[in-house]
Amino acid sequence: MLLSVIIVNYNVKYFLEQCLCSVQAALANMEAEIIVVDNCSADGSIEYLQPYFPRVIFIQNKLNEGFAKANNKALKLAKGEFILFLNPDTILAEDTLQQCIHFFAKHTNAGAVGVRMIDGSGTFLPESKRAFPSPWVSFYKLTGLAALFPKSKIFNRYALGFLPQNAVHEVDVLAGAFMMVRESVLYTVGGFDDQFFMYAEDIDLSYRIQKGGYKNYYLGDITVVHFKGESTKKGSLRYVRMFYEAMRLFVKKHHGGAGAWLVNKGLYTGILLRQMVAALALPFYKKSTKNNPIVFQKVYLTGSTLQTETAIKIIKKNHPETAIRLVNDVREITVPAQENALVLCAGSNLTYKEAIQLSQMYVTTSLLMWSGKGSRSIVGSNDKNASGYVWY
Repeated sequence: MLLSVIIVNYNVKYFLEQCLCSVQAALANMEAEIIVVDNCSADGSIEYLQPYFPRVIFIQNKLNEGFAKANNKALKLAKGEFILFLNPDTILAEDTLQQCIHFFAKHTNAGAVGVRMIDGSGTFLPESKRAFPSPWVSFYKLTGLAALFPKSKIFNRYALGFLPQNAVHEVDVLAGAFMMVRESVLYTVGGFDDQFFMYAEDIDLSYRIQKGGYKNYYLGDITVVHFKGESTKKGSLRYVRMFYEAMRLFVKKHHGGAGAWLVNKGLYTGILLRQMVAALALPFYKKSTKNNPIVFQKVYLTGSTLQTETAIKIIKKNHPETAIRLVNDVREITVPAQENALVLCAGSNLTYKEAIQLSQMYVTTSLLMWSGKGSRSIVGSNDKNASGYVWY
């Protein structure tokens, strides 16, 4: 078998539905398998998805075992020559996986590859490529200086902001949201470390791949959607604490002596400053991340004829008073941004690749949403730090 796709799900069944639709399109004519590990979701994910995805292998955990442990459980069953660790809130193009495998064939020193990720609004996600957390790199990240100076080689080395996002680069760290690894490499260096419940498990694996003599490549010419905002919110105190603990564990595991002391001091100072900022911003943050209903003047749809029919029924159920219009060209949309939404019905007339390209163009809508061919839902997100929108 050529490829095993491993997805860990936790309470995001509608986003996972869209993800699976896109993955199945990307796996057409490929000898591959999809393994979904459900981390004890309370939203009925397995019951909702399993009947409609009979070729997917579902594993249901009785407890939330964390990202790393759940991935490793699926890894033990995987049969692929390549392993793709993929988040459930992602959308792939039809040629995404073939392009990655083709890159491996041309670069025998590649142990793992990642891709350029964008959020639901079409904005590039800087965590697509990263550096290892040295003392100053960690400090600048935690204090927010990296975000203030995104292109700086000094302040934003963590996200390698000085490297062009659309090019291919050898990097330190790849994102666990989309990480394709040779199975032979995982056999040598091991999978994710179960000690990492959430965050830094991808840093740890990337580090071990490099130490094993392989290279990690960021493929900036391949783009996927990663909605984010469906788990721990990045501005919250909980996120700051969890990120700090993950960084501290990474340092303890891989660095000793004075180096470890220095990194921990930098992390500790950074965490105090970040907690102060997070505490001051908490009232505003709660307001900004609340999933308030949007009142639309119009909802536009473009793409697959059959899927637009399904999407129209879903829209009428959720927004019965909203006008609906089918468009072949998004330039037809002229209503002010705050008053409308665009639903991309991908999978046939509109390919996933075309839809991903379209999502990065200037579209005069307040919310861009997705409904893949054969799905029973519509999902979208206009803020990577907030929960997305779901219609069903």
